Amino acid sequence: MIHINIICVGKIKEKFLKDAINEYSKRLSKYCKLNIIELSDESIPNNLTDKIAENIKNIEGQKILMHTKNAYNISLSLDGKQFSSEEFSNKLDNILLNYNSNISFIIGGSLGLSKEVLRASDELISFSKMTFPHQLIRVFLLEQLFRAFKISNNETYHR
Repeated sequence: MIHINIICVGKIKEKFLKDAINEYSKRLSKYCKLNIIELSDESIPNNLTDKIAENIKNIEGQKILMHTKNAYNISLSLDGKQFSSEEFSNKLDNILLNYNSNISFIIGGSLGLSKEVLRASDELISFSKMTFPHQLIRVFLLEQLFRAFKISNNETYHR
């Protein structure tokens, strides 16, 4: 059985995002065991400095790293590699065949991921050079995972 973990910092508050996450989680249940791990985010002060930002990312990073054992870890990062949907599907197939049937996708908080989390990742991927709210990226990721499984199974899916 394929296990997909989504390790993410921050809670989803908006109903429309929760609805989308629930819908894609339901669709993905045909293909994998999905586990969404929501970790608490640190409060960001108004007088944010680079040092405080790094400290916040490090605290959040320690929480993330506690959930990354025994998995192929993929962090979502602006510095990551971009894939087409077909390439992403092939990438997942390759990981599942050659590395691990447990894959963890890591989504950082508002400030991003710590250097330690990035170093501990097996791979970095990016959905775009644009910046999106981390809550919305969760929906993007779930949709792309669903699309990837449809492609892998030669099932039709809108293009």
